[in-house]
Amino acid sequence: MLVRQSVGLTILALMVFRASWRWRVPPPPLPHTLSRLEISLAGLTHISLYMLLIVMSLAGYLSTAAAGHVVSVFGIVSIPPLSPHHNRWSQVAIAIHLGGQYRLYLFAALHVAGALFHGVVRRDGVIERMLPLRGFR
Repeated sequence: MLVRQSVGLTILALMVFRASWRWRVPPPPLPHTLSRLEISLAGLTHISLYMLLIVMSLAGYLSTAAAGHVVSVFGIVSIPPLSPHHNRWSQVAIAIHLGGQYRLYLFAALHVAGALFHGVVRRDGVIERMLPLRGFR
């Protein structure tokens, strides 16, 4: 359980950092060859991935904390429960966490499929747009 909690809290921290970065630093412009539908689907997929990862991480933490357990981060930091034991809240958080699992699989698969389509079939520069250090080539 220690590893899952630690990974979940790490994902939460990374997603909050990434979302704040994305909010402050806009991504490079999309290729002009994309249709409005493709742009909308890309936006929906990205927002869904961000929201699912943040909500699932929070729900995972809350399921443990509401059950009255201490949450440990790689055995280095221990986060005490936020409130006394609330079994109902813990069960709701578990349901949210598990319910997001297959949605996350779906949107991750859609994201990969879209990237492969643009990288292999269309070759329109979308893959290069995603790579770090793209301005240094």
